[in-house]
Amino acid sequence: MFDLHGKVALVTGAGQNVGAGIAGVLAARGATVAVNDLRVERAEATVAAIRDAGGTAIAVGFDVTDYDDVDAGVRWVEGQQGRVDILVNNAGNGGEGGMVPTQFRDSEPASWRGPVEVNLYGVMNCSRAVINPMCERGWGRIITIASGAGTTGLNIGVSPYAGGKGGAIGFMRHLAVENARAGVTANTLAIGLMGMPDPKVTEAMARQIPVGRTGTPDDIGYACAYLASEEAAWMTGQTIQLNGGAVTT
Repeated sequence: MFDLHGKVALVTGAGQNVGAGIAGVLAARGATVAVNDLRVERAEATVAAIRDAGGTAIAVGFDVTDYDDVDAGVRWVEGQQGRVDILVNNAGNGGEGGMVPTQFRDSEPASWRGPVEVNLYGVMNCSRAVINPMCERGWGRIITIASGAGTTGLNIGVSPYAGGKGGAIGFMRHLAVENARAGVTANTLAIGLMGMPDPKVTEAMARQIPVGRTGTPDDIGYACAYLASEEAAWMTGQTIQLNGGAVTT
């Protein structure tokens, strides 16, 4: 079940954290994984870990906010592996300095651009670079990693980030409808709280989650493995709340 042997997957922002976990799970299911990161040395570290575990992977560096760079990177992957069957739009940006909660009324316009360019335009750029070949072959899977912040107002102080993620969610719904009859599915995972480097912070976060723990990169990877599989052929245009029960609508 969820066998990905013979498939080529491209995972953006996969040099660390959730992206690295997704890449590792897809490789463990048999996919050849093109690991993207803005910093190619991080992508190479993920590739090394996948190969050490017996999987197959290559590294490709490009900036998801630059369409020409994305297109060149995708064409390079196609030249190496023949095609891209699965795209996971994981690259994300919480804003300059990371996810620092700031009321919108206190924000500066210059701070809005980064989260929107990566979280929305990055998804659009990468999807555009792979969609036509997928449709021509009659098979493809596009998965976007969004956030519960894009579907609820519960995360106070992250409005530009939520705007980018919410925009990506809406975009994916339309991408799904436009390309469903070509055999290409498009789905979104709106993920919840993930573990933090500080165990005390993670423990405090876990108390807010019904299952009693924060998410792990593998949790996200397993959901991607399903959405990338043949078994998910009838699943398209959906936004799945993946959060341990923290948000159920």
